[in-house]
This record gives sequence, C-alpha cells and structure tokens, in this order.
Amino acid sequence: MSARPPFLMPANADVSEPARLETKQVLEDGTFEGYASLFDAEDMGRDVVMRGAFTESLRAKGASGIKMLFQHDPSEPIGVWEEITEDAKGLYVRGRLMTAVTKAREVLSLMRAGALDGLSIGFKAQRTQRDARTGVRRILKLDLWEISVVTFPMLPSARVASVKMPPLVRGSVTTRDFERWLTRDAGLTRSEARALARGGLKELKTLREARLWLDDDPHVAARVRAAARMLKQ
Repeated sequence: MSARPPFLMPANADVSEPARLETKQVLEDGTFEGYASLFDAEDMGRDVVMRGAFTESLRAKGASGIKMLFQHDPSEPIGVWEEITEDAKGLYVRGRLMTAVTKAREVLSLMRAGALDGLSIGFKAQRTQRDARTGVRRILKLDLWEISVVTFPMLPSARVASVKMPPLVRGSVTTRDFERWLTRDAGLTRSEARALARGGLKELKTLREARLWLDDDPHVAARVRAAARMLKQ
C-alpha cells in the first residue's frame, strides 16, 4: 500500500497504488470511463483487491456517495462519478470532470495531453487476509470513500476503457471512419477493426484475441454493437 498522504486523508485510510489511465481521446465535457481497481491484481504495496470487496460499500453509498478528488486531496473535488459498478474485471467507473472548476479544467487539459494518467482509490480496509509466506494482503471487504485522478501510474494492467467519443451522426459515418474509431478509441487492432466493419461481430469473433476482448470488456462491446447498428442505418 502506498504511503498515506499527510493531512489529506483520515488516519485509518488506505490509498491504492494508482491504476493507469489510457486517455486516447478526451472531449471538452470531461467524460471518461474505465477501471479504478482490478480484481486479483497485486499492486506495488502487496495488496490484492478481491472480487466482491466493493459490494456492500457501493450498495450503501452509490456512485453519488463516492467523491472524485485530485491527488486524494479533499479540498480539491474535481468532478462526479456517474457510474461505479463491480464486474468480472474490477471496479468499472464512468465520471465527468466539472469544467467550471479551475482545477478540473487543468486536469482535463493534462489528461488530453496524456500528462495525467492515473486513478487511485481511497478506502478503509474492513476485512483482509494476510499470506504469511508472501506478505500479500488480500482485501475481502472495504469501505470506499473516494476515487482520485493522480499523477503516477503503478498498475499498468488497469486502464480506462475509453473516453467519451463524439456522437455518431446517422448518414455521416463511412466504413473507413468506423474502422478508424475502432482502432483509435475502442482498442481494436487494424485487422480486428476491418473484420468487424466489413463482416460484423460473427467475423470478428473468429479472431481469438478479439473474442476475449469482447468477453472481458462488456462496456466497450456494447458501444461497438451500438456503433455498428448506427453504421447500417
């Protein structure tokens, strides 16, 4: 577990090692989505968050009860979380920076430039198991207080799935446009994007790598299906 920032968090607070943001595109409204924590992934502090650890806290507080801060500083709220849910992969989040706030505008600018690319959770561990041999602490239950946008990425495997893309306008999207979006914003390779754009999901799923991507990231998969339907109209 990373060192607790002095004076910023309560004395019994835990702070996760930051998860990496992948900010391929950030629009002016500051909306982004991704994962603030990954299940079964050991961070630099030898902590592993287990599946279901957030369930009770989210049930009690909901997304609106979790603060979006900058660098875990309670004096610097920068936006709101519109959705926070557990899925098979980890803690999925969708949030929006409040661009009327000076610090949020600064954060947005840095995110767009790729200079700010981390997320970190602030919480109190409520039920844990320590492996005496390895020293790894498994967090079974926690009280989630806040999720911060932070500077240093320490968990490269946890990334934001995408940042809000411009709406697809009926009649204005070509197959080439769709392929470009699939590679730039949805995370597909060129061959996967070509397979989906020209042959649909059936052809895409013949690629083993793409099939795993769709299964593991239902949020992106849903957006791809919606975009494909738009293209056909």
